Amino acid sequence: MYEFAYHKPASIADAAKLLAADGDAKAMAGGQTLIPTLKQRLAKPSAVVDLSGVKELGGISVGGGKVTIGAMTRHADVAASADVKKALPALAALAGGIGDPAVRNRGTIGGSIANNDPAADYPAACLGLGATIKTDKREIPADAFFKGMFETALEPGELIVAVTFPVPEKAAYMKFDQPASRYALVGVFVAKTATGARVAVTGAGSSVFRWKDAEAALSKTWSAAALDGVKASAAGLNADIHGSAEYRAHLIGVMAKRAVEKA
Repeated sequence: MYEFAYHKPASIADAAKLLAADGDAKAMAGGQTLIPTLKQRLAKPSAVVDLSGVKELGGISVGGGKVTIGAMTRHADVAASADVKKALPALAALAGGIGDPAVRNRGTIGGSIANNDPAADYPAACLGLGATIKTDKREIPADAFFKGMFETALEPGELIVAVTFPVPEKAAYMKFDQPASRYALVGVFVAKTATGARVAVTGAGSSVFRWKDAEAALSKTWSAAALDGVKASAAGLNADIHGSAEYRAHLIGVMAKRAVEKA
């Protein structure tokens, strides 16, 4: 680990000032990605701005057909929230399946989304539900937020403040996880909304993406059988020691059907 300055601001405004004043500073949410990166000397920030002291970034609120979660809310808190379980059980279940207890009790929704790991779970929920990511500068639709592997629409120094999820008619998430890391080899989030079906896939490609063919089929008939004959293309999908692109393409169809059945 290289030497760096450490700051722990108490407000969003103070955190934004620290990041704006130093282009080489890094914001830290739960630290589940940043800390290992620092330990391995894969990053050399001049300063770390710890957001854990910014109380206004936490909390969960439900109302008006929406679930809003503060950026620093930990996975375990989302999973345990009675309000989330009642309004959007698929989201609570997803949060409860992230990593292991140690990760769930430190990792945050804002940190996960800002990092945009290609196999992370929360990006699938954001894209599958058509969430809105609120930052200290603007509001960004999920469809415009996730740009590529570890890449988002966030500008340098821009902080996620909260994420708002519309409550769908039905929703569920199913993943085939890599047993060591608990990351999704393939994860599929499905949602039946008033404007049609949404299907988001994580783990299979370089970034989370929507499976439009499945959305078209499910928008006509919401049933697992509607996906019979709908095949995901293997072109451009990930291939590694855990599974080929063709295997991941097959898993997309399997997980999508299971998610619809679960919903």
